[in-house]
Amino acid sequence: MNRLATARLELRMFREDDLDAYADMCADEEVMRFIGVGGPVGADVAWRQMALFLGEWILHGYGMWAVEERTSGRLIGRVGFLNPHGWPACELGWLLARDAWGHGFALEAAQAAIAHGRANLGIRELISLIRPDNVRSIALAERLGATLGGKIEFLGGETLQYEHPLAAAA
Repeated sequence: MNRLATARLELRMFREDDLDAYADMCADEEVMRFIGVGGPVGADVAWRQMALFLGEWILHGYGMWAVEERTSGRLIGRVGFLNPHGWPACELGWLLARDAWGHGFALEAAQAAIAHGRANLGIRELISLIRPDNVRSIALAERLGATLGGKIEFLGGETLQYEHPLAAAA
């Protein structure tokens, strides 16, 4: 199943018509500050990211969902699993448009993703890779029940590796 619904969100596959909204998120310096090597990227890179997310579903049977607000139908971010070649393990990741911050959307979407991944996709080892200064993501990982497993060098910088327990936090 490649679609999930929560009380306020639809988690679905990315579509080509998501590019403008997703590219706007990727162009926002504050949104992208801690993503990848840090900093905004253009629509060409946003498109390749969307293709990567879809490819993960084909190659692994799991991947990243587009997060759509149910009431407005607006794309507000992404959440789900990344495990491309070279990653230390399957990663639970998230990114939201800045105007969607502070509403509990990331927690709601991540909880749904974890529960579905554990119950239906066979995901056991699950990590989140977070830059040390990203206090919002650290707080979310901890709220999800993840604990700091250590520090690694990743994509050119120090990265905290949080480990998610098999039993997700409520």
